[in-house]
Amino acid sequence: MLGEYREGEGGMKVAVPVKTISTLNAREHWSKKSARAKLHRSQAALALRVACVPRAPATAVVTITRIAPRPLDGDNLQGSLKSVRDGVADWLQIDDGSARVEWRYAQRKGAPKTYSVEVEVTS
Repeated sequence: MLGEYREGEGGMKVAVPVKTISTLNAREHWSKKSARAKLHRSQAALALRVACVPRAPATAVVTITRIAPRPLDGDNLQGSLKSVRDGVADWLQIDDGSARVEWRYAQRKGAPKTYSVEVEVTS
């Protein structure tokens, strides 16, 4: 479900239903890569807006968790979540390089053929 919202201890979690792949190793046409990046970015921003999540505080820690059947190594994990990070930054109305936000990445095993991303924002 788009923008499934759960409030946690001092933060909030939103599920974003996108399938992330290792973009660093993908050999595909530039238009396909661009379309996927645009989709992931817009889905992340939309999920946070739809969930009626209040804006994050002046400083925040954002943890983006990839849920998939197989894990990625560290650099591929960050690369696969770059467009989601951009979407979260759009929602926060900041540049994703801002010192106001600390970005963290995680992953966990999901059921076969189950893919999503979880965004957690804490202060």
